[in-house]
Amino acid sequence: KKWKQLSRLQRSVILFLFAFLAVCGVISYTSMGEPWKSLTNKSLDDQRTEPEIPGLKLANPAVLPAPQKADANLGDYPELSPQKPPKPPHVRRGPSNLQIKPPRRDVRLKTRHDPSRIVEEPVQADKEEKTEKSVISWRGAVIEPDQSTEPPSSKIKEPEKPSSVEAEDQKEPVPINERQMAVVEAFRHAWKGYKDFAWGHDELKPLSKSYSEWFGLGLTLIDALDTMWILGLKEEFEEARKWVANDLVFDKNVDVNLFESTIRILGGLLSAYHLSGDSLFLEKAKDIGNRLMPAFKTPSKIPYSDVNIGRGTAHPPRWTSDSTVAEVTIIIISEYLNVPRTSCFESQQKAVDEVMKHVHTLSGKNDGLVPMFINTNSGQFTHLGVYTLGARADSYYEYLLKQWIQGGKKENELLEDYMRAIEGVKKHLLQRSQPKKLTFVGELAHGHFSAKMDHLVCFLPGTLALGAHNGLTADHMKLAEALIETCYQMYAQVETGLSPEIVHFNLHAQKGHKDVEIKPADRHNLLRPETVESLFYMYRFTGDKKYQDWGWEILQNFNKYTRVRSAYNDLVSNPSNPEPRDKMESFFLGETLKYMFLLFSDDIDLINLDKYVFNTEAHPLPIWVPA
Repeated sequence: KKWKQLSRLQRSVILFLFAFLAVCGVISYTSMGEPWKSLTNKSLDDQRTEPEIPGLKLANPAVLPAPQKADANLGDYPELSPQKPPKPPHVRRGPSNLQIKPPRRDVRLKTRHDPSRIVEEPVQADKEEKTEKSVISWRGAVIEPDQSTEPPSSKIKEPEKPSSVEAEDQKEPVPINERQMAVVEAFRHAWKGYKDFAWGHDELKPLSKSYSEWFGLGLTLIDALDTMWILGLKEEFEEARKWVANDLVFDKNVDVNLFESTIRILGGLLSAYHLSGDSLFLEKAKDIGNRLMPAFKTPSKIPYSDVNIGRGTAHPPRWTSDSTVAEVTIIIISEYLNVPRTSCFESQQKAVDEVMKHVHTLSGKNDGLVPMFINTNSGQFTHLGVYTLGARADSYYEYLLKQWIQGGKKENELLEDYMRAIEGVKKHLLQRSQPKKLTFVGELAHGHFSAKMDHLVCFLPGTLALGAHNGLTADHMKLAEALIETCYQMYAQVETGLSPEIVHFNLHAQKGHKDVEIKPADRHNLLRPETVESLFYMYRFTGDKKYQDWGWEILQNFNKYTRVRSAYNDLVSNPSNPEPRDKMESFFLGETLKYMFLLFSDDIDLINLDKYVFNTEAHPLPIWVPA
């Protein structure tokens, strides 16, 4: 009856619409309207059931998939940064077990490689459904920031800050550029030498094609684990992992240095765990962490410098009962705080806290500057009146800031000590050279200033920039800019373009003299990372391309003067005839090339500095947020 009541025109329009829809295949004759309902319900259900990536909490397992769990059919490398595709249909985050297809790694520097990835993302809770594929970036680790603090910056110069984590996920992939590929090639060259002539040993001797042992624990291999992960070297990482699984044994009658084994072995294993999610590395870290604990069994609770990891005994150096401040205080942050916070080792946490509180209350500081030595029996500073930011003290100042950041900016004693120390540096150690008026950090010995500066001090510009990025005074960034210029000149004013281990600055203008003077005993270059490290921080926080260019100059000079057939080696920078030394330090792979690769990247999520802190051996460890 209703049909008959319609006019001829109305009936014609309705028939036309039904015919049009039927031809397009959108509806069927027998079930008109039902597909619209099912499609709508499906979309809503998907939004309800899709899980979120959990935020990093104090006791959460790592959120990053391990390489060995990658989809064999894809031949892939697991995602360091499971990110959502651009313009997602909803704001919920995807599942944490995404498997990302890597770039092909048959790198010969002849072609550019696309770093984008194909990700298979479940659309429904039912695992049998087919997956959609979307092109996303494979770099950087996604760890939820503390929502009670400011969200991470989104880029380099006066960055605009995203309103949510999802905003980061919508960024376009950042290609690997030619300079980064040059770093990959350099790493592979050095790694091949280590694999051929020193596999499983501490350090490569590239000229004699042999190896040297320090602790007999594969230092170079462990130091390089997270570098391989960050550079995307899957095959090399897998080979190294097998060695760790099958051959790394800590039950050895050997003395190890607490400082070096903490920053290189414990730090390297923990970083590999946090980046890969592979529990093998955490278990090994627990083992070495426990074996280092006898160092804390001292009358003062200030740890001994050396530990026998097989016998469970510890002692100070053979020549003194003192430990260096750097050795003692590196344990107050990063490595040991990562072990207890991931495995609830309360005894380690207590020991670390006692050291931290004790050093904070010690007398003998000079406007925040600390002496170089501390006695393990009395717990007091010794060799009073000598102050430096170089060897034996450098990491103390670095770690004051980094532990404050890593602990959620809650430990005010650390911040107080750091701020006082920087003021002490300004008051007692800063001078300007002649003729270029370079700002440098000297040393103070019983009231007498020395214009001596270790290359190690070049960590300071990066540390100052990191502090300024985290809300400290802008004066710190200005000082960082002045000091990084000086560190660059320590390279540029040398014939080989490579900095010596120590320089002395001219305080008075002299005709024919540069700012930098080098004593014969200090002319060697050890492939150190500190200047490149600070260049990385400066570029990441300012976007000034000159820092990348300076780093590129350094890499080219490494290739020109220190590269040999089997790897890279230390160098004595004689002006007329540079002399190679038969040694490649583990930190060249663990630190220098890693910072080079990060410096040349424009992807701030490739180890986001709002989510990670680097230990003093360049191993990135998570910034912890409240549970």
